Amino acid sequence: MKKNAIWVVGVVMMICCVGLLYLQVSYIDAIVTMRREHFEEGVRRSLYQAAYDLELDEMRYYLTKDVQKDIHRAQIKDGFIRLEHSYLLSSSDGSFSVESKTTINDLTGSFNKIRKGSVLGSISVKDARKISFDVLKQRYQYQRALLDEVVYNMLYQASEKPMEQRINFKRLDQNIKTELANNGINIPYHFRVLSGNGKEVYRCSDYVQGDESNIYKELIFKNDPPARMGTLEVNFPTLTLNKYIYSSVKFMIPSILFTFVLLITFVITLYLSVRQKKVSELKNDFINNMTHELKTPISTISLAAQMLQDQSVSKSPAMFNRLSGIITSETKRLYYQVEKVLQISLFEDRKTASLKMKELDANELVTGVIDTFNVKIVQNGGQISASLEAEDPYVYVDEMHFTNVIFNLMDNALKYKKVNEPLSLSVRTWNANDNYMISITDNGIGIRKEDLKKIFDKFYRVSTGNRHDVKGFGLGLAYVKQIIEAHKGSIRAESEPGVGTTFIIVLPLK
Repeated sequence: MKKNAIWVVGVVMMICCVGLLYLQVSYIDAIVTMRREHFEEGVRRSLYQAAYDLELDEMRYYLTKDVQKDIHRAQIKDGFIRLEHSYLLSSSDGSFSVESKTTINDLTGSFNKIRKGSVLGSISVKDARKISFDVLKQRYQYQRALLDEVVYNMLYQASEKPMEQRINFKRLDQNIKTELANNGINIPYHFRVLSGNGKEVYRCSDYVQGDESNIYKELIFKNDPPARMGTLEVNFPTLTLNKYIYSSVKFMIPSILFTFVLLITFVITLYLSVRQKKVSELKNDFINNMTHELKTPISTISLAAQMLQDQSVSKSPAMFNRLSGIITSETKRLYYQVEKVLQISLFEDRKTASLKMKELDANELVTGVIDTFNVKIVQNGGQISASLEAEDPYVYVDEMHFTNVIFNLMDNALKYKKVNEPLSLSVRTWNANDNYMISITDNGIGIRKEDLKKIFDKFYRVSTGNRHDVKGFGLGLAYVKQIIEAHKGSIRAESEPGVGTTFIIVLPLK
């Protein structure tokens, strides 16, 4: 699959996953909002009804106090009315006393006699009914007057009492709990009552001041003067309320988690796919470069061998020695390239290098590499300088691999030198924090910042593709990093395009 196709599929899948996640979150938010609105509406209804019941309780109190027990029953049976009533007469001081008790049983008995045919006097059944309804009317008017008196007492007497004398707080708590349960709310709450001027009249024993958004208020005794009104405040603990609100969406949490895991998995898969494709491209570049690198010395050796078969060459010792030297040089070059590939392969299989560690004077080893490599630098019109300032140069390393590391870094500087400018190579050593430090600095073409992070990756080359102006497999710096890390050290690169590059190696002292 082409890289563009991978990105298109990736973007489409990403949009779908993000869209699905967004819809789920939006759905949860809508459910939570609806749940909270339902909760607030239920609380408002409950508090309104509790305040209303409070006024009803006060009404019952005054009815019981001022009217005492006045029972009024009306029953219609077989077309006749049975009435019982205790007549109460008011006195000058406004109190009531029992004057007489009249029972209509006699009248009912008369009705029964009329039904049986025995008439008392000249009263007919129709007249008896009329008399009974007149009595009922008078009694209704009397009871209405009593109720008016109760209402007047409530208006002019009840509101004058202190708030704490008008309210049975235990019953109020029961009313609130009952009304909340009727609206499907069964969570703990705290409440308190405030007077018209904001003074606290009562608070429950476990009252805790919570979040202002979780406090719901309701006026009590709304028909009283504003200064005599009270306020009922109910407070729900934040954690309890949030648990109640979000309990309706807890079934959505696994769905969101699965969607999120799916999104992360897809992102990782996409990243690995792109990375795998990039590795595949690097391997293709490696194969192309390796083919060229191996083909060149083989062709040179083959040509020199053919020339040696010529009889005229065998008669010229100088030509024979020259061709033999070419074959030897190209054979070494071919061996070195194959050895480098084999070393990387061995490290990849074993994960750790097989090193023959011993104590060495690193300054002396670096000096030897500089002397060997100086000939190659001078042939290319460059120069090399050394400043070996490390006072404690003794390290525990594998001599062969450590030599190859220094050689590879110097060879890298030679490969990436500027075309029209001689190479200037500087090697420096010093001690810092119980470490042996080596820096190799050149004045080459430099490395871009985006490439600097990748130069130690296997097969990666700054000059990618099938280009052969810079020879190599893209394995040199990967090999260097593996060897340094196998020695418990570290390596980093600092570079500026057009200025040059510095490689810094840190090794622990013996």
